[in-house]
Amino acid sequence: MTIIDGKLVSSETRKQIAAEVAALPQDKCGRIGLAVILVGDDPASQVYVRNKINACAEVGIASTLIRMPAESRQEEVLEKITALNADPEINGILVQLPLPRHLDESALLRAIDPAKDVDGCHFVQKGKLWIGEPEVIPCTPYGVMKLIDYYGIACEGKRAVVIGRSNLVGKPLAQLLLDKNATVTICHSRTRDLGAITREADIVCVAIGVPKFLKADMVKEGAVVIDVGMDRDENGKLCGDVDYAAVAPKCSFITPVPGGVGPMTVTMLLANTVKTYRLQHGLEG
Repeated sequence: MTIIDGKLVSSETRKQIAAEVAALPQDKCGRIGLAVILVGDDPASQVYVRNKINACAEVGIASTLIRMPAESRQEEVLEKITALNADPEINGILVQLPLPRHLDESALLRAIDPAKDVDGCHFVQKGKLWIGEPEVIPCTPYGVMKLIDYYGIACEGKRAVVIGRSNLVGKPLAQLLLDKNATVTICHSRTRDLGAITREADIVCVAIGVPKFLKADMVKEGAVVIDVGMDRDENGKLCGDVDYAAVAPKCSFITPVPGGVGPMTVTMLLANTVKTYRLQHGLEG
């Protein structure tokens, strides 16, 4: 059994990104820049945003943090997005989720210029992913595939199960596995006899948000298990969607929580920011 080391892969990938940023013609095209909009004071969101800002500094990307009060109106957030869309010094825009409940998340994400959508949330970017011509891939699924590639895990001809159908993780991850020629099944809370399906899978990706949901009797010997969850157990300890202690001995590869998929999400945000910069300045291809 091999434990997939997301910290290691993230570190190596960031070094590559830093080298790529250093080689960009920023003297002619302007410095690469990412803007993050944070609405409200959710403690977890503040931690995530701080990690993103620090990661930008690590690889040489200029970052702008726009803090807005929780009571901000829809129109006020839209005005900020519109201004960033028009700002030539901003190459990527990220609205930190979740947003306060009174805001229309979908409308705000649609307002971002698709060319500056570094989270792959805009329907234009999703459409390009669905037709097999992705430009910007949602960060967490992108990180999962980076781990799979790094460890040389073959997907072609394999049976893959994705538990979770969110627009941010489950659906795009299923598409990316399909693009790798896996035979993909998407499962969710309404799936009947889930264990019978997962026991047939060579690769199981869990993104359902339920602590220790995937049990040992749901996994076949030698399976690859990717845990996208970030939960708290009954003792308040950080854990994933997989019952790691019980499942790990049956796996050929498994991601831990923490230290698996988590470190990759911010790293792929950096990669996407570089990609949008290159596309905007005609540096791709």
